[in-house]
Amino acid sequence: MQELMDIKFALDESSIVAITDSRGIITYVNEQFCQISKYRKEELIGQDHRILNSEFHVPSFFKDMWKTIGTGEVWKGEIRNRAKDGTLYWVDTTIVPFLDEKGKPYQYLAIRYEITERKRVEQELQKMMTTIIDVQEEERKRLSRNLHDGIGQNLYSHLITINRLISEINHPLLQQMQEEATQLIQEIRDISWELRPSVLDDLGLVPAIRSFLSRFSENYNIDVYLECVLNQRLNISIELTIYRIIQEALTNIRKYANVRDAAVTIRELDDAVRILIEDHGEGFDPRTQTRGVGLFSMEERARAVGGELTIWSSPGTGTKVILEVPASIPEKDKKEY
Repeated sequence: MQELMDIKFALDESSIVAITDSRGIITYVNEQFCQISKYRKEELIGQDHRILNSEFHVPSFFKDMWKTIGTGEVWKGEIRNRAKDGTLYWVDTTIVPFLDEKGKPYQYLAIRYEITERKRVEQELQKMMTTIIDVQEEERKRLSRNLHDGIGQNLYSHLITINRLISEINHPLLQQMQEEATQLIQEIRDISWELRPSVLDDLGLVPAIRSFLSRFSENYNIDVYLECVLNQRLNISIELTIYRIIQEALTNIRKYANVRDAAVTIRELDDAVRILIEDHGEGFDPRTQTRGVGLFSMEERARAVGGELTIWSSPGTGTKVILEVPASIPEKDKKEY
C-alpha cells in the first residue's frame, strides 16, 4: 500500500493526471491538472474532457483515440487543449485503460506532460524552413528564367548566324561550331528545366509531371506509369511540393531500385490530394537505413504545406512513397501552439 502511495505521489508531483470512468466522465484530477486548465477540481469532476476541447483536432482524431483505448490498448499522442481563460496549451498524453475480469475497460488513467513551449519552437522552426524553401524556389525560378531567356536566347542567335554561314561557306570548323552550339543550347535547356520547369508555372502540375516523366523515361530507360485524377489547379506551393517530391522519389528509384518501371498515382480526395510513387525493386529496411538529404528535403517540403509523407519499404519487395497534402493552404491560426 505504501508503495502505491509513493507511486501516486511521484505521478502527482511530475505529471498532469486525470482518471475517468468507462464513459469518459472525470472522476479524479490532480493539482497540476487544475493549474494548467485553470479549472477548480469541483468544476472538472463529473465533466468529460470536451470541456477542454480547443477544436483544433478533427473529430476522427478522438474517434481513433476512443477506438484504441476502448479495446484495451494504450494510446499515446499530442493534444491541444483550451484552458478556462481561453489560453491554449499542448500536452503529450498517454492513456492507460484499466480492465475488469472480462477484459473490458472500467476506467482510464491519463498521464500528461505540458509541451507548449516545444510546440512553439517547432512551429517557429517550421516557419523558418518554409521561408527557406520559398526563397530557394524563387531563386531557382529566377536562375531558370535567366538561363532560358538570357544565355539560351543568345546561344540560339549565334546558332542562327552559324547556320547562315554554313549555307554560304563550306568549312569543317563551322560544322563543329554548329554541333557545339546545339549541344550547349540543349544543356542550358536541361539545366533550366531542372531548376524550375516553366510549364509548372504556366500550365500547372499535371502537364509539368507528364513532361518530366517523358524526359525521365527517355533519359534513363525507366517506364513510369501515371494515373492522375486531379480536376483543378492547386496553390503553387502545393504544386511545387508534389512536383519536387515526385522528382526526388523517382531519382531514388533510378539510383537504388534497379527496376525498369515505376508508377505514379495522383488522386484528388474531398479536401486533400494523395500521391503514391511506387516501385517493385530492391527496397530497403527503414529501421536501419540512414536518412539522407533527399528524404529530409521531402519530409520538410511536405510539412511546409501541412502535408504528411509516409514511406513503406522492405528488402526485395520495393518501396512506396505516399504523400498527402491539403487541397488548399488554410489560414494559419496565430495561436496554434
